[in-house]
This record gives sequence, structure tokens and C-alpha cells, in this order.
Amino acid sequence: MASPRSWFSIPKGSPFSIANFPFGIISTKESPNLRTAVAIGDHALDLAAFAANNGFSAISTIQPHQAVFSESTLNSFAALGRPIHSVVRKYLHSVFADDTPYPDVLKNNAQLQQEALIPLKDVTTHLPMKIGDYTDFYAGKNHAYNCGVIFRGPVNALQPNYDHLPVGYHGRASSVVVSGTPIRRPNGQILENPAAEKKVPIFSPSRKLDMELELGAFVCKSNPLGSPVPIAEAEESLFGLVLMNDWSARDIQAWEYVPLGPFNSKNFGTTISPWVVLADALEPFMVKGLQSGVELLPYMQEKRKENVYNIKLKVDLTKTAKSGTRTTITRTSASNLLFSFPQMIAHHTIGGCPFNVGDLLGSGTISGTDPTSRGALLEQSENGKVSIKLDGGEERTFLEDGDTITITGLCGEDEEGLVGFGECSGTVEPAIKLDF
Repeated sequence: MASPRSWFSIPKGSPFSIANFPFGIISTKESPNLRTAVAIGDHALDLAAFAANNGFSAISTIQPHQAVFSESTLNSFAALGRPIHSVVRKYLHSVFADDTPYPDVLKNNAQLQQEALIPLKDVTTHLPMKIGDYTDFYAGKNHAYNCGVIFRGPVNALQPNYDHLPVGYHGRASSVVVSGTPIRRPNGQILENPAAEKKVPIFSPSRKLDMELELGAFVCKSNPLGSPVPIAEAEESLFGLVLMNDWSARDIQAWEYVPLGPFNSKNFGTTISPWVVLADALEPFMVKGLQSGVELLPYMQEKRKENVYNIKLKVDLTKTAKSGTRTTITRTSASNLLFSFPQMIAHHTIGGCPFNVGDLLGSGTISGTDPTSRGALLEQSENGKVSIKLDGGEERTFLEDGDTITITGLCGEDEEGLVGFGECSGTVEPAIKLDF
């Protein structure tokens, strides 16, 4: 990509520099219809308005597809494929570049700027994709090991299959929500005294509500039933990434997950950030992930060595219900993954499972190796045994009602050329009171 300098005023340190151009779905009070936009600085470029006013007239490649920008999800745009995504992003970069070859498209077009460039504070963001299916993986090896130690001890922390394949389970697409949507504390069955000889559950609101720091990846290419996606082609199925918080009720999970895995402990809410950062925008930030201790089977072997992203991730906890003090509780890197998204796609389809455009993959909780880099409160508190100290004097082992969890992620060092996601945020609401 060319120089990050732009004729358009972009605040220094913005995650939405002209090296980025993430795609999302917006509406405004003046125009409540949902349509496509890209984030640029502290504004959104309304692509429906941009297209309607000949914004794409300079390049013939995009012109036959302009109708996709007026749709209420990104699915149709995603389905056009990565070559088109790349063309659109590079063109937008050239339009906003200081030395733009297309000055009359937007730089010298005050009327179109007025119509299509909307301050982000005046924009409502929506779920960017229509999600048919959602699969959550468990590729954060440090997290998997830490959780295994808590429940099984260090010798048996990881199962024998862990290094050989990306462990995963099918999640619930209907409860994936966009950042800013409140998350209600779930009710369910829990063991009040797990150490008791007789295991009899009670019905209760979860007492161990947790967050999980993850990345989400959207699929842009379908494959027919019975036809696996080869590892060499899997990258072409990757549309872009979002930040993800896969909220978890650890006490409900502990009782229900044997023998088939999580169910009600996970299906009550998954929060994603609203702006989809294209795979092309993240390409410069690829690094080596965690190394497996085994030789992978051929269908999982990637040619490229650098296959995960060096995204600096941060989690803040805000005590909304009380003082409103915000504390950073986690700093880590997305490079702490054992498997890449293309490997997840190849493994997911090896038995013939079909993907559809808009399907969502979760990376699994991302943790580093030290306590301040752990991506879940379960790890940080050692399942409630150790208190996490917050600014202002309060402590937590798990989340309280009114707490807000906010995840952010950034790539790059140049403050004028950062690639980021914005916020992935959700506030815990009290459980519904049920009388039986």
C-alpha cells in the first residue's frame, strides 16, 4: 500500500487509517435504511451514497457490482471474492491519498463529502453479516493449557489430540450480536458444592460469568456438501476479521460440558466488533504462530510459515454500575494461536461440511504466558481462587452485573498508518427472575 498520508483529516492514532478501510453496516437518524460503509478516521464513508454519486466511475471493475453497497448486510459484497475486495480497498485508498489520481471523485467534491462522509458519532452500526453458522475453535494453546491445569492438573492439561487438530464446537449464530448490545446474565443448572459426593444441581443465575478474548473470521466462499476446501485454497475463503467476546458461564459449563461439550453456558451471547477488517489489510502483519510439537497430517500443512496476525489486543473492564472506573485487565497478541484460520477452514471441511458466505469462525480464547496476558477471568482468577484488583480498590473473580468488557485490537507502529478494529464492547445485565 502507498503512503499513509491523506488529504482527509484523520486523527493521529486512529485505528481507521487509509491503510485499513474496514467494512461495516450503518444507519443514521436521517437515513434509517441499513447500507454499507467503510470507517476512515472518525468518519464513515457511506458507500451507497458514494456509489450513487458516481464515486466508482473511475474503475470499471466495480461498476457492475455497486448494488451490493445498498444491501443491509455485507454478504453479497463478501461473495464477490477476495480479488474484488482488494480492488475496492485499493481504489478507496487511492481516492483518499494525498496525491490521489482521482481528485474530482471526492477530494474536490464538497457536495459528495457532505453527503457521504458521516461522523462516526452520528452513525449506528449493525451486525455486519447475516450469519448462517458459527463455529468456535480452541486454538489458543496457552489458554487451553491454563484451563486444563485448573481442572486436570499440569500432566493432563491438554488432551492427546490438541496439537494435531484445531479443536472446536458448533456455536449458536442467533445470539451473535454487535458491539454495544447488552448481555444478560444467564440462568441455568449449577453445582452449588462441586466437591460434594452427591452431585445435585440447583437452578440459579450464573455466579461465574466470564469473558473470552477472541478473533472472529468471516467466510466469503461456499463449498458444496461433500467437497473439502484444500489448505492451499483456504485463504481465498477468508473475507476478514472482527474482535470477539464469546461470553461464558463457567459454573453452568462445568456441570453440562461432559460428555458433549458447552451448550447453555455459551449460547446466550457472543459479541463482535462492527467493522470487518479485510484479510488484505492484515496481510502485512502476519507472523509465526505458536509451534506444534507434532508433525501435522498433510491436509493441515501450510506452505507459508507466517500464518497468524500480530494484532495487539487489550481488554478493559469498566465498573459501569458503580464508579465507572476503567481498568486494563489483559494485554496480549493474536500471535498466540496454534492454528491459523485457513487451517481451521481446511479441517472444518475435511469431512465434507459445507460453508456458506457469512459463516463465522471463532479463534478460541487468546492468552499469553504471563498472568497479565490471560484472555479469560477463569485463568486470571484461577477459577475464583485469586482476586483481580481493579483501579479504585474493587476486586473481581468473575463479572458482576453492570460491568462492561471492552476489547480493542491494533496492528502497526506508525500512528498515521494503524490498522485496527474499533471496539468490541458489552455490558452485563442482571439475570431474568424466574418463578417456578
